[in-house]
Amino acid sequence: MRIQATSKTFDLPQGDGRKVCIAGGGGFIGSHIGKKLKENGWYVIAVGWRENEFMNKDDFCDEYILSDVRKLEVAVDVCKGCTQVYNLAAHMGGMGFVRSNESVLSFNNTAISMNILEAARRNKVKDYFYSSSAYVYNQKNKQEDPENPGLAESDAWPARPHDMYGLEKLYAEEMALAYGRDFDMNIRIARLHNIYGPNGKWKGGKEKAPAAFCRKALASKDYFEMWGDGKQTRNFTYIDDCVEGVLRLMFSDCDVPINIGTTEMVDMIEFANIVMSFENKKLPIKHVEGPIGVRGLSSNNKLILEKLGWEPKISIRDGMRKTYFWIKSEIEKEEGDSSIYACSEVVQQVDDTLMQLGSENGTALLPVGAKINF
Repeated sequence: MRIQATSKTFDLPQGDGRKVCIAGGGGFIGSHIGKKLKENGWYVIAVGWRENEFMNKDDFCDEYILSDVRKLEVAVDVCKGCTQVYNLAAHMGGMGFVRSNESVLSFNNTAISMNILEAARRNKVKDYFYSSSAYVYNQKNKQEDPENPGLAESDAWPARPHDMYGLEKLYAEEMALAYGRDFDMNIRIARLHNIYGPNGKWKGGKEKAPAAFCRKALASKDYFEMWGDGKQTRNFTYIDDCVEGVLRLMFSDCDVPINIGTTEMVDMIEFANIVMSFENKKLPIKHVEGPIGVRGLSSNNKLILEKLGWEPKISIRDGMRKTYFWIKSEIEKEEGDSSIYACSEVVQQVDDTLMQLGSENGTALLPVGAKINF
């Protein structure tokens, strides 16, 4: 079931009750994709380590399986009877968590990537989607320049990602492509660029920059705290564009990794001012020490336009406005001192997920300080 690559419009094919498995289906992106598929008649099996905090299970899946796909037998079981598998499971978080937990992320994500792919093969799944990341790109190739002209898919090689998270993603891409060559599987891979939007983490050190900036703008009174000099640049991609891009890709003939990201790029000072403008707030920016990642990140969309006839279209201002007011509503629900949300924290190294593997409490909820979507 394929759409033409040149199609400017996209109507998701009706599922007619066919089963799909979404690993990481309780996470931010996975739950949004599950919601769209379920609305179109697909029977969605979501598997995750813990419950979704912001959406009811009935909104995004038909079955929710609380389990650990680092165990091959679990992965095989959840993929039974499925025509498609979407692997969006990943242990990760904001920069403050990724940089202090590279070893733990490497172990967990390697196990996830191997198991879901092999489980799909054993169950004779035809269509397999792997959620990769802009983290795969060579940090010396354009990313040291805040004026980054846009990362093309070929810029991932020769390989030198910024950290182990990106290196594991790049290896998992190659492993999936090898399965596609060796077995009868349609492999689809998207390198996602800084996905954000409502119904995602916004506090506790697990959130990404867009949510953190919204939270700070809402909670800060005297100044806006920012890690680094604020000259680092990023593109940010709204969740609705991400979902559409993933589904367009899954039902296309594109068999090479592609970017799903906007070409709109802002530096962090401009980004903060955009967020503060939603309620006419003007605060001085206080630059503090903290992890900042690469200096520049943006997407080159030549390939996605060629393959899918489409690219993300929602502007940063429009997407952030929706995210900002959703986070505002979440803070209002707290009914406490909102000033505690004015700063970000660097999450220290934790090995609890490693210790839980194989234990009787392997599906126990994680403590604050770790984010895991599988």
